[in-house]
Amino acid sequence: MSSTKAALKAAKAALDASKFDVAVAQSEKVLVADPQNYHANVFLGLARDKLGRYDEAAESYNAATRIKGNDTLAWQGLISLFEKQDSRKVDEYRAAAVRLAEIYIGTDDRTRSQTIIDKLLLFTKEHGTRSQYKKALEVLLPTSTVYDFLEGRLPHPSNTYIKLADIVEAEETERINREIGERRTRLGARIEQVRLDVKREVMSQSSLEELYQNVIDWSNEDEVRREFEEKLLKHAYDTLVVLPPEEKTNKRDRVEDLVRGMVILKHPFNLAWDIALEWKDAERVAEWDIGVLREYMTFFPENGLTKMLKGYLECEISPFPVEIPAKDEGDGGEDENNDTAALPPSPEESLLLMAEGLSESPKSVLAHRLMGEYYLFLEEYESAVEVARKARKLVSVEVQKTGQSFQRNIDAITITLATSLIHYESPKNHPEAKSYFENILKRTPTSTPALIGVGLILEEQEDYTGATDFLTRALAGDATNTRIKAEAAWCKALNGDYALGQEELESCLPEIEGTGSQARELKAQTLYRIGICIWNRDSSIASRKDRKGAYARFLAALQANINFAPAYTSLGIYYADYSKDRKRARKCFQKAFELSPGEVLAAERLARAFADQGDWDLVEIVSQRVVDSGKVRPSPRLKKQKGVSWPYAALGVVELNRQEYAKSIISFQTALRISPEDYHSWVGLGESYHNSGRYIAATKAFEQAKKLENTVDQRRAPVESWLANYMLANVKRELGEYVDAIHGYREVLATRPGEFGVLIALAQTLVEGSWHDVETGFFGRAIEGAKDAIRVSLEIAEQSPNAFNLWKAVGDACVIFSWVQVRVGEFPSEDIKTLLEKNITVEEYELFADVDGIGKATLSSYALSNEDPTGLDILAKSLHAGILAHKRAIYASADDTHAQAVAWFNLGHSEYRAHVCLHSHQNTDKSRKPSRYLKAAIRCFKRAIELEAGNSEFWNALGVAASQLNPKVSQHAFVRSLHLNDKNARVWTNLGTLYLLQNDFQLANDSFTRAQSTDPDYAHAWVGQGLLAILLGDPKEAQLLFEHAFEISDSSSVLTKRQYALSTFEQFLSSTPLSSSPRNSNLVQPLFALHQLLKLSPADLPFQHLSALFLERIGNHSAAIETLTTICEKVEQDYEITESPVSLTRFALAKADLGRVELAARDFAAASDDAETALQLSSLGNDDEATTSVPSNELSKCRLSAHLTAGLARYYTHDMDAALKMFQAALEESADAPDVICLLAEVLWAKGGERERSVARDQLFDCIERHPGHLPSILLLGAIAVLDNDFDTLEAVSTDLHDLRVSDSEAVRDSRNREKIQYLLDSVAVLSPGPGNAVDKKYAEMTPLATSILLSPSNASAWSQLAERSGDVYPADMALKMAVRGVPPLGTLQAEDLAKAFAGSGRVGDAQRALMVAPWRSDGWITFQETLVQCRSD
Repeated sequence: MSSTKAALKAAKAALDASKFDVAVAQSEKVLVADPQNYHANVFLGLARDKLGRYDEAAESYNAATRIKGNDTLAWQGLISLFEKQDSRKVDEYRAAAVRLAEIYIGTDDRTRSQTIIDKLLLFTKEHGTRSQYKKALEVLLPTSTVYDFLEGRLPHPSNTYIKLADIVEAEETERINREIGERRTRLGARIEQVRLDVKREVMSQSSLEELYQNVIDWSNEDEVRREFEEKLLKHAYDTLVVLPPEEKTNKRDRVEDLVRGMVILKHPFNLAWDIALEWKDAERVAEWDIGVLREYMTFFPENGLTKMLKGYLECEISPFPVEIPAKDEGDGGEDENNDTAALPPSPEESLLLMAEGLSESPKSVLAHRLMGEYYLFLEEYESAVEVARKARKLVSVEVQKTGQSFQRNIDAITITLATSLIHYESPKNHPEAKSYFENILKRTPTSTPALIGVGLILEEQEDYTGATDFLTRALAGDATNTRIKAEAAWCKALNGDYALGQEELESCLPEIEGTGSQARELKAQTLYRIGICIWNRDSSIASRKDRKGAYARFLAALQANINFAPAYTSLGIYYADYSKDRKRARKCFQKAFELSPGEVLAAERLARAFADQGDWDLVEIVSQRVVDSGKVRPSPRLKKQKGVSWPYAALGVVELNRQEYAKSIISFQTALRISPEDYHSWVGLGESYHNSGRYIAATKAFEQAKKLENTVDQRRAPVESWLANYMLANVKRELGEYVDAIHGYREVLATRPGEFGVLIALAQTLVEGSWHDVETGFFGRAIEGAKDAIRVSLEIAEQSPNAFNLWKAVGDACVIFSWVQVRVGEFPSEDIKTLLEKNITVEEYELFADVDGIGKATLSSYALSNEDPTGLDILAKSLHAGILAHKRAIYASADDTHAQAVAWFNLGHSEYRAHVCLHSHQNTDKSRKPSRYLKAAIRCFKRAIELEAGNSEFWNALGVAASQLNPKVSQHAFVRSLHLNDKNARVWTNLGTLYLLQNDFQLANDSFTRAQSTDPDYAHAWVGQGLLAILLGDPKEAQLLFEHAFEISDSSSVLTKRQYALSTFEQFLSSTPLSSSPRNSNLVQPLFALHQLLKLSPADLPFQHLSALFLERIGNHSAAIETLTTICEKVEQDYEITESPVSLTRFALAKADLGRVELAARDFAAASDDAETALQLSSLGNDDEATTSVPSNELSKCRLSAHLTAGLARYYTHDMDAALKMFQAALEESADAPDVICLLAEVLWAKGGERERSVARDQLFDCIERHPGHLPSILLLGAIAVLDNDFDTLEAVSTDLHDLRVSDSEAVRDSRNREKIQYLLDSVAVLSPGPGNAVDKKYAEMTPLATSILLSPSNASAWSQLAERSGDVYPADMALKMAVRGVPPLGTLQAEDLAKAFAGSGRVGDAQRALMVAPWRSDGWITFQETLVQCRSD
């Protein structure tokens, strides 16, 4: 025990001497002996504290406090230790300080206790956080253990609660901002939802309301209490807003309690009073406390709601008594100014004040409700609807915020909205209004406003029985309501009981009291309705004319209310239909429409009157006002009620007259949605579509109008029903459906004969249809259309002979005959002469007569028939007639510059057409002197350009006409045309042609390329490229270009047909071997092109000759003979007239070709005669190439052909000597051509003499020696060797044939030559002596066939022969497969070969297919018989 005390003293001494290590050692020594030694723990804690070992010091002090908890020494040590660690031990410091203060309380030491608390607050404020400081402040609250002992020495609790509230407010604000900032960056986060969730989390856990309440409870200052009462209400309201619906009830009750207290105490806090007013759920405005309303106005005079309440309380519909201001007792006299100030504001002033208040309180439900009701009272239905809709949205927001239903408020606002919808844009909004009323009646079946509303809607829907029922139920709830009673009576009248309705309406008149606007309106309405009942009870003219009847009631209605619009409408009908006073009627209609644009009947009468006067601006104004009134379009749900379509139709007519077609289409479409069977609207819609270029839609519209023709008023039908047919025909014409258009015009003329506009349209359509037929290849129909156009023009000329379009149509119709020259003989000369002489002096045709030679003399020389020796005179007549017609058009268009320019252009076009068609026939010399037509055309085009220089077509025409005379002028004209319109492919092509004629190939190519890019479907641009390719030495490319041009060209293009047919024939001559011919399918298009060409230009003899050559190629020998015979006759006639060497040479060529075709037709005698004639004629002009215009090599080919033809003809007639002479002459003519040698050898061999045959062999050997690869010579020599059994020669021939088979010779590529080689080699193999063994012999015979198959596996003939030779099934099957693959279009295999392959398979089915493919072949029948026999035997 003594050692413990000594150690304790040593520790104390060490502490005093600042030997803290010694103190620690001594203290620990004591604690080893006595762990519960209080002072040793204290000394140890102090020593460790001095050594900076704070955690160990704290353990020692805590151990000491556990030993003696009420001793201050250890607690003071802890406090001192924690103070040294600043912010690290604030919480521990607070706990130690509170405990030390409690110990001092036990010793009744207030000073030290207060000092500890003060130091705690100061230390925490300096070093602690906001939360730690808040906990420190809680020590000062009445709930603290030290508050009762130190009361009076500590701050007042209200101040402490205020500080705590400030801290909590800052913490919550910081937390809210922090959480929102973190959560808003999450995927899918919406800022409003994030803000709501964060506030709900924070505010639901907040202690602010409790702190605010404590401040209110403890504070002695009224201002502080008011401030924190406001904060409490604000926080509670904000919390209510963010709480979920299931938790709002208690909080809402709390808010209402707070608001109630503030209102009772008249505390002017805006939120509280707003809640008191806005949360009032009342059915009627009268349920609000007027005292509260007036106090609100006193407390918040500048608020928007105050202005609204002030205006409302002083207006006519306020249910509250007007407040009378108290007079000042000091005022002894009556001041006039004071009396004036005391007067209530006017309705206008109230409305302005309420409108201002509404704009300043955009979120107030009460303000919107009051404003809506006042707008409804003022019959400002549109504004009432707008305000009521917004009020419903605001109520829904308040329901969401507070969780309160506000059903009475919603119903009241809904009634205002629905009642306004009844009248606003009626009847469009009736379904919506009715649904609102029905929802209210489900909850409140006796709701008078809802019953009235449904009744009024049913009345508009013409359900008068239902309307009467609802209005009667409403009257039962409000028996004194005269308006309801009058409306119910009116419904009975509208239901047909005019007597009862009139009686009840008259009983309502005495009940209408007052002089207000509503009373006057009701009286006027009732008087007007009584008048309508009288008007409809007796519809006789005398009754309606009675001025004491309905007329008197209408006037009385206007006396009651001068602005009652329906009465004006009825008076207008009275004056218009019965009094026949149009002036008064119009004034009445105008007044009715001015007062109410919903007076549709008055508006219609006005619009018709303005339309009859042609005042379309006023028609538009009237119609647009009616449309804007909303009375014309019924709601889709109101099936019984029909809309009014005439305003939209009138607007459509106005816009149609203004050429605003897009707008007119919309107007007519709208009219038709309302009245789908309105004939005139369909016609207007079709015309609008037509004028805007939408022809398909126009067609449908006019067709629909035609279906509705029977619905047109019969008094107007004969006048108007034809219009749809006429417009439909115009649309068909625009669409290019000329047949239907012509039929439509003729239908109109059947009902309206002689209608000038229809006749002109018919004539123009006939001409346009004829041009279209020429372009599409219907040449006969084109001529018939042109003749019909001339006949119609005769009828037009009887009415108006000076119409420009008439003569344009006549001129074009005449020119059409020059395009289809094969039927030019049908030109109606007599009709044209009659037409041209109609109502004009023939001297007027002398225009340019000195240039083109066409004038009155031309007209007088017309014969009455077309029986001319040639068609040339008739062609000239048609062209001259066209020129004269266009000259007549120039006089007809003298008053129209544009039309005259077009007339000059048309005349120039006809002159140029005459130059193209007639100049080549009339200009027999070779000079390049321009024709008179060309000169006239150029002058015409220049005149057209003078009148209209901005027309690119005029410049293009001038360029074409001037290209032969002055290329520079032509180039300038083309460039000018392109400057005006560089998208015209025709001009680019013409410019390229000009460059081509001037040998500038690069510029020509550029121009043609530009034309192709501008319009790829313009054929002449491709023809130009083809001509350029020929000049540049690329005939294959040219042929492809010509073919493409022909495929995309129309049927009127002569140039494309000529070049395509010519290039195709030249390609066949250059690419096809002599021994073969092209496939007939490849010649179809050229023949078709030539067929059309000869329809357009039958006098084109060179291409007639070319057509015969094509016919010869396809084996149509009879047609070829007929064509060549015709050519010979025409050329012979020409030669007899002109004795031209050219004609003689052409005749020789035609005779040579005719003889060759007759040879193919096996008419050997004729062939021999014609060939010999050709030889005789060709020998006459053989020395003068320049005279004959035929190259000498071509003439030599002609003679060679004639020799061969004559030789073969003689050969087939068995005149061998003559044949030999011809072949020998041919041999000399051809300079020993190998093919001629072959023919000579065949004739020599056929003659049969040994000498002749020897000569034939020698000729063939010489030929093969000179021409080693000539296949016909080798084949012929081989055939002769086979017949002579000359195996040496056969061996040599076989060697040559084997070499040729594997060569790339053009002759070997032909399938027929390959078959000949194969057949000869096969024959050599069979006939040659082979091995003695039969098997080897068989294989030796099949070797050539196998070789052929190896070289050409697709050779069906080789497979068939191999099958026959071997008797195997496989070669037969392969032969069939190859044959199927080789038929057209994949190959050239003929039907006979395919049938042979089918028959070779040996199957019944294939034998039947062979019979179907080629029933004339015996192979199929034989195989079919054999297979049937085999099947029967099996």
